[in-house]
Formats: sequence, C-alpha cells, structure tokens
Amino acid sequence: MSRIAICGLSHRTAPVEVRERLALPAPTIPAALTELNHQHGVKESLILSTCNRVELALTLEDSANLNEALAEFIQKQGGTTLAAVDPYLYKLEGRDAVRHLFRVASSLDSMVVGEPQILGQLKDAYSLAKEMGTVSSHLEQLVTRAFHVAKRVRSETEIGESAVSVSYAAVELARDIFGNLAGSKVMLIGAGKMSELAARHLRNTGAKQIYVTNRTYDRAVELAKLFDGWIVDFASFRQTLPSVDIIITSTGAREPILTREDMRVVMKARRNKPVFIVDIAVPRNVEPAVNEIDNVFLYDIDDLQKVVERNLKGRAEAAEHAARIIEEEIQWIESRMREREVSPAIVSLHGRLEEIRATEFERHRGKLGTINGAQEEAIEALTRGIINKIAHGAIAELRRQGAQGDPSLAIETIRRIFRLENNS
Repeated sequence: MSRIAICGLSHRTAPVEVRERLALPAPTIPAALTELNHQHGVKESLILSTCNRVELALTLEDSANLNEALAEFIQKQGGTTLAAVDPYLYKLEGRDAVRHLFRVASSLDSMVVGEPQILGQLKDAYSLAKEMGTVSSHLEQLVTRAFHVAKRVRSETEIGESAVSVSYAAVELARDIFGNLAGSKVMLIGAGKMSELAARHLRNTGAKQIYVTNRTYDRAVELAKLFDGWIVDFASFRQTLPSVDIIITSTGAREPILTREDMRVVMKARRNKPVFIVDIAVPRNVEPAVNEIDNVFLYDIDDLQKVVERNLKGRAEAAEHAARIIEEEIQWIESRMREREVSPAIVSLHGRLEEIRATEFERHRGKLGTINGAQEEAIEALTRGIINKIAHGAIAELRRQGAQGDPSLAIETIRRIFRLENNS
C-alpha cells in the first residue's frame, strides 16, 4: 500500500530567510530528486522550488517514516537541518495533501490569488521529475489531475480575469478608454519601479513605442533599454507629449510637473484625441485640474488602489467557487485511487481462480475420453463461468469497500481466503 504526502514551506508559513535555507537552485534539482527518491520508504517524488515556496510531493510506502526521510534529505542538501526548519513546515497526507496540491496548481495558495505563473512552475517541476524517473504512478495521476483542476478553475471562474496589482490596474483602465492598446504610444516620466511594471504590462498588451524621460539621464537610458524605448530629454519632454497616448508619471518632484495649462496645449496639438494619464507619484506629479479637460483621463494612485480592491473582492468570490470545484475533484481522485488500491487484489483473484480452473481441467481431461474442439470450448466456457460467478461476490465487495472508504481490510480478507500473493 502507498500514501501521498506533501511537505514544505511557503510565504504563508515562513519568512524569506527561512525559505532561503531550503531553496534549491534549478541546476541542483535533478540530483536532489534522485537523492530524495533514494530515501527509505520514498517511491515517487517531485520538487517544486520557487521564490515563495519549496515543496516536496511524495508517494510513500505505507510503513515509511516521513520525518526520517526528510531529516536525511535536508541534511544532505546542506545549509540547514530538519530541526531548524520544522516549526515552519507543513506536512500533509491523504486528502489534505491532495487539497493542498490542487489549491497550489489553481493559484489559491499564491501570494496574489489567481496569478498564472505557479501552474507553469508546477508543470516544469513535473516534467523534470518525469525526465528523472521519479514520478510514475500514484503521484503522476495526482499531479496530472491537478493540471485538470487548474484548467477547470480558470475556465469556470473569473479568478484570473481582473488586475490585482497597481501597475496592472493601470493597464486595465487604459483598455477601458482605448479598447485595443495595439499601436499606442507611451511616455514614462520618471523611472520608478511601479511605472516600469506598468510599462511592461502595456508593452505586452500591444503598446508600439515607449518614450522614457528622467531627471537622471543614466537611469532613463537603463529603463529605455528594457523596452527598446526612445530617450527624451527631461527639460523638453512636453514637446513630445502630443504624439503620446498614455502618460505614466512617477517622479519625486514636490510640485506638479504637468499643469492644466500644459495639457491644454497638448490636447490642442492632438486635436482632442484622448490621453490617458497615470499619476503614480506621491506627492502627485499632475495637477488634479487636468482631469477637467475634455478627453483627458487622469488617475492617481488612490484611483488605481480602488480598482485593485474591487478586483480583489471579485477574486475572493471566485476563490470560493474554485474551492468548491476542488472539493469535487478531491472526491473524484480519491475514488480513482481507491479503485487502484483494489485492482491488484482483483487481478490476483482472477489469476488464482484461473490457475485452479486450468489445473483441475487438465487433471480430469483423461477421464473425459475423446472430446472434439467444440466440446473442449464448451467445457472451458462452463468452468470459466463457474469461477466468474465465484469471484463476482468478492469483487463486488472489494469495489464497494473501495467506493465507501478504506478497502484495506476487505483486500486482506480476500487475500487470506483465496491464498493470494501480496503483490501491491
């Protein structure tokens, strides 16, 4: 018999300095998988190591001691001991382990619920484990089902549909104004990290050209390289604004750098084509009165935060729906796993009864006299029908016990009654 276990730590249970002790750089994971699979009682293994979590997914022999396997593995990886990280670890088995894996794959356990990266990371971890031969049976069925669950959650809920970061909220608002962002031109005024992230999202959604201006020229050059952007001199950036559709400001200026009069001039040159301005700076870089100009859409950090809060509420509701999907899938996988538990006993029972039937037929063949082919086929069919009827009750009980819960007692009883070898 085997059991599923998951052991690890994440941003929910451990600070970064603890996660760093267990983190496994990508080049070391193949050797770590081999080492983990050689631990006593470990039959299958998968390692998921990201910036926010380090998890070991295992299939264990029924008699295996999880703590012993962990202690030896962690010590051999270097850097720490089981005792040092044990207060931060979660050790889950059975239904709890299945639920956790499904939640991770569906991004319900992520720092940002609904983010898609974790599913790709889990798929990479699975591919590597397959390549190394450490995943083959029970764990493979569980992980591939986790991919199915994640797909259901994505398609049946809106968990990943809305922006939950300030930088991406800016993109969502821009879409509301322009619809299709393909071909739009963007100017970054200031080189802050949040404006960089917003620009990255805009570029990924089709922005054609990104201009960068900053008081510190070297930083403007550095940021422009990230987007193949054009550098604009800070002293004269207003001259470029008429050709820009989206403006993102994040300078440290104490007074507004874009006034209502500045934007009146810009809009006249643009012939009133819409402009979207994201003012991420605190204090604000853009005079609030700019929003009074027709076709100028100005949003500050508080506006973006309101979008994020609204979307987070929506994701929380989607997460509740996703949790219900996961409970359905847990029941499905448990049913399949119980079927796999009884299958070896059913195969053994069929094999044992067929062996008895064939032996007895051969032992009595000489007493039957001369029989033709049709008669022999009839005898074969008769005797097989008898053993199938004998086996039917036992097999039905095995499947019933498997469907209802733990079938181990029924399996052991059948094995003793029919003198079956224990092959599971």
